[in-house]
Amino acid sequence: MKFDPPRLAVALAGFAAFIDLYAPQSVLTDLAAEFKVTPADAGAIIGITTLAVAAAAPFAGMIADKVGQRRTMLAAIFLLVPVTALLAAAQGLDQMLALRFAQGLLLPAIFSSAIAFTADYWSPREAADVTGLYVLGSVLGGFSGRFLTALAAELSDWRGGFLMLTAVTALCAVGLWRWVPIRPRRAVATRPPGLSAFLDHLRNPALLATFGVGGAMLFGNVATFTYIDFRLARPPFSLSQAALGLIFAVYLLGAVGTPLSGAFIRWLGRRGALATSTGLGSIGIIATMADSLPVVVAGLTLFVSSVFTAQSASLGFIGLTARHNKTTAVGLYVCIYYLGGSLGAVLPGRIWDRAGWAGCVGLVVATTVGATLLAMWAWRKRKGAGPTAF
Repeated sequence: MKFDPPRLAVALAGFAAFIDLYAPQSVLTDLAAEFKVTPADAGAIIGITTLAVAAAAPFAGMIADKVGQRRTMLAAIFLLVPVTALLAAAQGLDQMLALRFAQGLLLPAIFSSAIAFTADYWSPREAADVTGLYVLGSVLGGFSGRFLTALAAELSDWRGGFLMLTAVTALCAVGLWRWVPIRPRRAVATRPPGLSAFLDHLRNPALLATFGVGGAMLFGNVATFTYIDFRLARPPFSLSQAALGLIFAVYLLGAVGTPLSGAFIRWLGRRGALATSTGLGSIGIIATMADSLPVVVAGLTLFVSSVFTAQSASLGFIGLTARHNKTTAVGLYVCIYYLGGSLGAVLPGRIWDRAGWAGCVGLVVATTVGATLLAMWAWRKRKGAGPTAF
């Protein structure tokens, strides 16, 4: 794979956005003790950010289509630096929630612009590889945010964790400023952003199916890694809290093959790659019903690898099938994506009470397979369609 600074910039954008998004998860117990609140109240520190991301994503896309992807991305990440620094000085839960909400408003401008920029800067064939780099960056960012915050908190306290995040975010901002090209290499179709752009995207069946795939994949991912802990904490596993935390290491195992997803997509086409990855992911999550821990870990690794590949296929497809205002289309995708994740944290809980982990597995398989079948229909090449790899 050819290396150049713009490719690194796309991966760095994914890393920069996701390093801050879930980072407080690793110090929630410290925050609950500091602010004297319940675990549920502390959990809102994560939930309010994802809610802000979903709400702001469509508007971030509109702004980027209006003023430019590079300007929007850089403005957002440079504003993110002081907001993250202020988290280290928060004196109560209300201040923490307000700052985390502000973070959530800024993050979509970074990854929506990066995804749309990929489609505008590279050819469809190259964009598949670059999208895989973006997904890899986002995975590494999500893991690094949790890890670095916990490490710094261990050496000092949770405030030191947020100062560590501030420093890393500032370095990412400098990197993006240096490496994101001033303008795309290819002509970009656009129209004045507004309601007409939204409605046109919503009338595009291929885009709607793409949004559905994104939401379904995050639904399955959040549902799996939220409720698998309850299964592994019980017999026959009875894992400790520390051991349960190590389960997230399968994210890194799953990310190993993500840069190869572009070649996988070119080989099978987007429809074939999506169908294959969903099928393998279904096998993986069904394997987690076994009573053998190695089998469960292998199943989780296969499942999360399939989610990353499906995400690469759907993310790359947005820029190829949106007829104009691509960043707005990405913003809509991000909105549905995080709404799916929010539902994945809540709906399986109702099934868990009645059917346990088997019920959760059935719900995840039904959701991801259903979205894939919809995409298999909607992603058919139509008369007059551009040179898109279906």
